[in-house]
Amino acid sequence: MLRFLRDLLVIVLAAILVSFLVKTFLVRSFWIPSGSMKNTLQIDDHVIVNERATIHRGDVVVFSDPGGWLDSAGSVEGRSAPPRSFVSDALSLVGLGSDGDDHLVKRVIGLPGDHVQCCNALGQMEVNGVPLSEPYVRKHAGEASSGTPFDVTVPAGKLWVMGDNRYESADSRAHQDLPSKGFVPEKAVVGRAVVISWPVQRWAAVNDYPSVFAGTERDQH
Repeated sequence: MLRFLRDLLVIVLAAILVSFLVKTFLVRSFWIPSGSMKNTLQIDDHVIVNERATIHRGDVVVFSDPGGWLDSAGSVEGRSAPPRSFVSDALSLVGLGSDGDDHLVKRVIGLPGDHVQCCNALGQMEVNGVPLSEPYVRKHAGEASSGTPFDVTVPAGKLWVMGDNRYESADSRAHQDLPSKGFVPEKAVVGRAVVISWPVQRWAAVNDYPSVFAGTERDQH
């Protein structure tokens, strides 16, 4: 009996260690509390984030607050952590729960050096002069891709990010008056959301829509 308990303890500890290492070096889970990424992500979805992924235009990314984003949101808009408890903290530690309460979730529109502007005569956003047809954007028929006009060039080491629920998202456009100028440091990115893991009926890959950004590479212009 003692040998059985010892072996069981070893198995449990090994499982916890593996889960901790997976969380630390490969993937993490995050919770979606707001509608800023509808209809791609719904309120209370949980997503698995690949921490080792290379970031491209169109990727949905989780990133830490660049400074003042969550404070100025006036709510939990964009936050990616559920209410904390002892159990959730313990699960999070070993990679089985969702974390963390100073993170946000948005879609990458502009990479370093990109010229991003909105909107053209057709109400479309343009990246490096290429108009985008964005099937993931949630807006009313006839509305432009952004209710806030902007024209920016993304600095080195930064990203321009926007929510899919374009008229209900406090994203890069809403934070241009902060020291970050609305840009997100690449080093602040935790990783790319790859799968909706919960609830079960929402199981699906998170689409990065590479065809939307085809031709936007700067060396083609």
